[in-house]
Amino acid sequence: MSDLDLLPTEIEEDLRGSVRDLLGDRCDPAAVIAMYDGDRSLVAPLWKALAADLGLAGLLVAEEHGGHGATAREAAVVLEELGRHAAPVPFLTSAVIATSVLESDSVTPAGRELLAALASGERTAALVVPWSTGPGSPVVGRAGTVTSVAGALDADVLLVPVTTTSGLEIRAVAAERATVTPVVSLDMTRQLADVTVPVGEGEVVVADAEGAVRDALELGAALLASEQVGAARWCLDTTLAYVKVRRQFGRVVGGFQAIKHRLADLYTGVESATAAARYAAVAHAVADPDAPVSTAVAQAFCSDLAVLAAEEAVQLHGGIGMTWEHPAHVYLKRAKADQVALGTPGRHRARLATLVDLPGVGG
Repeated sequence: MSDLDLLPTEIEEDLRGSVRDLLGDRCDPAAVIAMYDGDRSLVAPLWKALAADLGLAGLLVAEEHGGHGATAREAAVVLEELGRHAAPVPFLTSAVIATSVLESDSVTPAGRELLAALASGERTAALVVPWSTGPGSPVVGRAGTVTSVAGALDADVLLVPVTTTSGLEIRAVAAERATVTPVVSLDMTRQLADVTVPVGEGEVVVADAEGAVRDALELGAALLASEQVGAARWCLDTTLAYVKVRRQFGRVVGGFQAIKHRLADLYTGVESATAAARYAAVAHAVADPDAPVSTAVAQAFCSDLAVLAAEEAVQLHGGIGMTWEHPAHVYLKRAKADQVALGTPGRHRARLATLVDLPGVGG
């Protein structure tokens, strides 16, 4: 493991405060819950405020392309706050993964133009691969329908991998030229869609794109861990506040030893997850050789921890945690959906074993 500085900088803390304040004002939990009834009216104005007003759409884009030239450290801070609020915005799919694909050395002039539009928040894009595709998994451009694509419903440009005789290339296809079919998803705050693109449609924006797609999925998986930490932190803080005031048998339930032990275990888990996620973000920020290992560790640990935190939040809230009106179920669904996004914990553990040269079973 490399010796990296994981302490937050003053700029990161200022960024965290700005994002948290905006989400506190404009990301009403009731509006998030309403998305499960098909009401997506929250998404567009919230994304505009984050993407254009705060400039987060171009956070990772280089300054020469109209972005802010920030690193994965700052993006991780944003994703922690988005996870804490279960915010239904396409930051991870567009501002992280799609822009990362277009930052490739093989980008075409049309790709650079699109990257500038994404950085300004004028346009939003999504990479057309199944949301379960993890780093290291093969990406094959094929005709027909690609199922379970994240971010496609909010994108006006689709980045479609196409396999040619010379390798993999990325074509930009206007969303209205494709068939985007929403599917009922466990996490309706990041609703998936099936995407069908006509053969030959679109303009090449990245040639020789295999490396660009691999790096984008790697970065996306690393930063997804920060979103999971944000959700887990909300579950811990909210549950802790609740058990301090909820009374049973004449005393607050937080005073019972069994509750204390469960929350103490959860606290250590969330702190460990925070360290793993932050290390992954910093390793990517400085292009450390340990970055792939840090991604695998962070995803293998944070995916399961976020689910545990959400389950504990539902259970320790008692009856009110089981109601539709309480937001705990939103975090449980987000955590369960994220658990299989960009690779399952099992796949990340298997990849980690390969990265650190662990012998296989019987090896």
